[in-house]
Amino acid sequence: MTSVLEPELGRARKRKEDARLITGRTRWTDNLAPTGTLHLAILRSPVAHARITSINTDEARRMPGVQAVITGRDIADEQGSLPCAWPITEDMKAPAAPPIAVDEVRFAGEAVAVVAARSAAEARDALDAIDVDYDELPVVLDMESALQADSPLVHDELGTNRNATWAFDSAEAGTGGDVEQALSGAEVRIDRTFRQQRLIPAFMEPRSVVVDPTGEQITMWSATQVPHILRLMLAMSLGVPEQKIRVIAPDVGGGFGGKLQVTPEEFITFVLARRLGRPVKWTESRSETMVSAHHGRDQIQKLSMSATRDGRITGLKVELLADMGAYLRLVTPGIPILGAFMFNSIYKIPAYHFTCTNVFTNKTPTDAYRGAGRPEATFAIERMVDELANELGMDPMELRRKNWIAHEEFPYDTVAGLTYDSGNYEAATDKAMELFGYQALRVEQEERRRSGDPVQLGIGISTFTEMCGLAPSRVLGSLSYGAGGWEHASIRVLPTGKVEVVTGSSPHGQGHETAWSQIVADRLGVAFEDVEVLHGDTQVAPKGMDTYGSRSLTVGGMAVVSAADKVVEKAKKIAAHLLECAEDDVEFASGRFGVRGTDRGTALAEVALAAFAAHDLPDGVEPNLDAEATFDPENFSFPHGTHLCATEVDTETGRVEIRKYVCVDDIGSVINPLIVEGQVHGGLAQGIAQALYEEAVYDETGTLTTGTLADYLIPSAADLPEFVTDRTETRATSNALGVKGVGEAGTIASTPAVVNAIVDALRPMGVNDVEMPCSPQRVWRAVTGARESGATAPEAGGGLGSMDAQGGNR
Repeated sequence: MTSVLEPELGRARKRKEDARLITGRTRWTDNLAPTGTLHLAILRSPVAHARITSINTDEARRMPGVQAVITGRDIADEQGSLPCAWPITEDMKAPAAPPIAVDEVRFAGEAVAVVAARSAAEARDALDAIDVDYDELPVVLDMESALQADSPLVHDELGTNRNATWAFDSAEAGTGGDVEQALSGAEVRIDRTFRQQRLIPAFMEPRSVVVDPTGEQITMWSATQVPHILRLMLAMSLGVPEQKIRVIAPDVGGGFGGKLQVTPEEFITFVLARRLGRPVKWTESRSETMVSAHHGRDQIQKLSMSATRDGRITGLKVELLADMGAYLRLVTPGIPILGAFMFNSIYKIPAYHFTCTNVFTNKTPTDAYRGAGRPEATFAIERMVDELANELGMDPMELRRKNWIAHEEFPYDTVAGLTYDSGNYEAATDKAMELFGYQALRVEQEERRRSGDPVQLGIGISTFTEMCGLAPSRVLGSLSYGAGGWEHASIRVLPTGKVEVVTGSSPHGQGHETAWSQIVADRLGVAFEDVEVLHGDTQVAPKGMDTYGSRSLTVGGMAVVSAADKVVEKAKKIAAHLLECAEDDVEFASGRFGVRGTDRGTALAEVALAAFAAHDLPDGVEPNLDAEATFDPENFSFPHGTHLCATEVDTETGRVEIRKYVCVDDIGSVINPLIVEGQVHGGLAQGIAQALYEEAVYDETGTLTTGTLADYLIPSAADLPEFVTDRTETRATSNALGVKGVGEAGTIASTPAVVNAIVDALRPMGVNDVEMPCSPQRVWRAVTGARESGATAPEAGGGLGSMDAQGGNR
């Protein structure tokens, strides 16, 4: 039977997990309630900055069903401080971050009291009976203002709103030349400022936590991306022995980095469960998600680029301000630093300097959001290349071709200190251009411009690469990251020949169960249906570094491969013994061991049963057929691609419609094209959403005015175009599967493609930037502002380098 099994790698399998997820026959954290569970509701500050002068909980304690009302002062000595695992500099300012505020609140949405009641409704009702007096303090919301000497302070004890400043210079690092010399001696120089707006991850499943302290261990169920990291942080921060904590991530409904966190609510439920001696449960409302779950992006990007008149880029200088919000969360300060290695992107830039200053403000803390630093960098460099092309009067694709790394130059050491192992930007671009009909669209664009059509056509380009597979432990160590980047897996071939795979990576929608089953089925020659994947439970899978940074396949998948190969090696010893031949004479293929040059053989299942029985094993071989492996890659992986977008922009109303979107991605070898397609489509939706729809907006008091899905605009399928997607394949050399990451590619590449298309449509009117999201109002204001300023279209070869159109350069 095994000899007729079809190869699994590259096969478009429907996902194993979809049947239970789509039909609801699954276990979300909110579905769980151990016997005797108390329900929590959290009172949150309505003001962004204030001293808490008093909290009266007497009436709330008398409300029906209420079992306890807890303030921050009640548990000040036991609630600990939320951890930050990435101290990016030795002098980084890291203020205490209590799960429940004790004396002072620093953002609207911060927890100030908790009610435990017999039902969730009773707990919520009691919140209204808690009386809190606030002595309001000045707020600081703008990053540039926060760094002024007379600015109000988010944390008085720090004496500054500056969290840290981190820098990289190619001349100092020995990876390139001096950027100041390149800029000062440039034939052409452009300076631009871009804004990365604040975004909300808005995952489908709200966060939920259940803690049961009644057994030998304290068991926590949480809708988290990082059960292993969460367990470790709870133990280290709260002083509970790690072996006494079990963390389970059941099915998790999306994360996008928003659940890559150790949250105040996880600490609160843990502490209250121990204090009350009963299971407790908290599930947030959607409005709580918006104000208290961490946000993403929020940067001011100032860039300078130098070039020769024939279009050779000679230098790039990047100065960032990054908003931390009111506190540091798990990896908050390091997120913008990840972008430092990607601003050079696919281009051969001889000199480079990067500086990032992290700033505290009275807003919700920021942290990882899909792409985490890489989308911000890709947006900036791709916008800059388009601006340079306009300055030089060149076609923007021609300029890219002139500066990118040619396929024969790989492996390539970049000016930012990374080594790109493989790539072929030419192949991906040629295929994308053909699918897009680039030249025909340029012809149509010229016709519309000549005719004065109020609906102008814009063409946007994004040629990108990213570093993903967040790993090598030594590299992370050099950046002071608080953990390694390895991943662990174990494989058990059961006596019946069925297979259990235990993985340390913890999925939240990626399709691990399907992809891991395909890998193991091919590696061991067993049926896809005979493989069971176990994950997300620190007792079932005790070793792991979890899921984020497009690392699941390139790191976690490779741990599975390594464990499978160890199974084969052990089974080969047993098979040789059973077949009475030398081990070197045993061959393995399609689930069967055979003696070279003969028809004698035995199946893997037969070897597994013999290993279980242990009646006749070779000396020194332990019973049972299982193995485990830890994989720590030597390098990141570097997927790349070309994304092309055509937009129609109504210059009279500001309305933007995406007419055509084509992307060709190179993610190395493909395990399951159906999963890849889903990841790309989802990523495109989020990247386009940043370009056109989403923004977390605060008023002057620090109140989030986009705190519901009626105000925070998330596109539906009806708001998005049909995508034309394809792939080229350049195998990664950093892993045996040849795979690269795909989970973040669509998000990273799509945002600049869309914005470049909008700006391209409006350039004849004198517009050279529109701040995101490019809403109809912002587009209309950009057009109107350019008209009022008297801006006109430049002649060929001219540019708009100094223009300050509405929402444009500053």
